[in-house]
Amino acid sequence: PAEKAMVCFGSMFIELPKDKTREMLRQDQEELDEEINNLRKELRVKVNRLYEAQGKPELKGFNLNPMSAEEMKLINRILEG
Repeated sequence: PAEKAMVCFGSMFIELPKDKTREMLRQDQEELDEEINNLRKELRVKVNRLYEAQGKPELKGFNLNPMSAEEMKLINRILEG
């Protein structure tokens, strides 16, 4: 049916309402984004500790954050004129 979607859980396919499927995917994506951001922050700290232990100066520009999709859209609008 048009109002249902097939979703794969492990090796099983389950038919769920599209709205519920969309909400589940959105929630999963938010959790993944949060986990990725946390791992990036931890990596920066670990790399700085490694450089400090090796007696090297801290990396410059390593604490930069990527632009969000919204920020990129605004930049593209400005560039397009």
